[in-house]
Amino acid sequence: MNLLIYYGLILPISFLPYFLLYRLSDFTFFVMYYMIGYRKKVVLKNIKNSFPNKRAAEHKIIMRKFYQHFCDLVLEALKGFTISEKQLRKRFRVRDGSVVDRLYDEGKNVIFVGGHYNNWEMLAMGVSMQMRHLLIGIYKPLSNTFFDEKLSKSREKFGMILCPMKQTKRFFEQKFDRPKGIIFAIDQSPSNPQSALWMNFLNQDTAMFYGAEKYAKEFNYPVVYGVIHKIKRGYYEAEFKLVTENPTETAYGEIIEKSSRMLEENINQQPQYWLWTHKRWKHKRNSEQKNTTAEL
Repeated sequence: MNLLIYYGLILPISFLPYFLLYRLSDFTFFVMYYMIGYRKKVVLKNIKNSFPNKRAAEHKIIMRKFYQHFCDLVLEALKGFTISEKQLRKRFRVRDGSVVDRLYDEGKNVIFVGGHYNNWEMLAMGVSMQMRHLLIGIYKPLSNTFFDEKLSKSREKFGMILCPMKQTKRFFEQKFDRPKGIIFAIDQSPSNPQSALWMNFLNQDTAMFYGAEKYAKEFNYPVVYGVIHKIKRGYYEAEFKLVTENPTETAYGEIIEKSSRMLEENINQQPQYWLWTHKRWKHKRNSEQKNTTAEL
């Protein structure tokens, strides 16, 4: 079945020219949004809770725009299996990498943090071609080993190295031939809320992964926030901002708080580009868990 899906469905879609790919995306949106209603209750609930001051009509506009973008995102991810370097350079570029270039020239390893905003898959594939750091992406392997291998090969073909979450510390300790940049997603729902860092994010009490800050302080790596902007359909630009150059001098939770506020600002500006389909707020805090804002 895996072979049939990959060679009979995914690759034929991946080889489509972009103008046909987006016609298929438009059709997929119609089916997903109007006929199936894929996770619409989850999406609408997340949007309502995140923007309580917006009207119901505005919530629905955000939801509709999100599904249009989400269908593009899925089809663009499939295109990633066969995209050429020339196509990728045409559709993705780093807007300003001066902060990261300076850190590289100073011989500094870096922790990159960001969220599931816009086309993070294209960022993962394309950023290695335009930055000098050796980039390592922390990820959770798929349970399906066939598709995990195919997806990993696709993500790594332009220079990215993938690191399974359980091997994170080993990659921090490993020496490479040039400074490295280790990438963390900070907006996933942690599996263990007891060890999470809690803060108000998008008007909701939210459990945040602490791992990026933990490793930044342990190894004293500067932290840089990265975001990808959608210029027009199928075209993206990445932007990088310094969170802190001296993580050991920051208070508990300060790094996660600051980088999450950067992500929150991007989401508030263009909410349709964040991943609303996941159950981000399924965990509830108990009285013993820490509130970062009280300690900053």
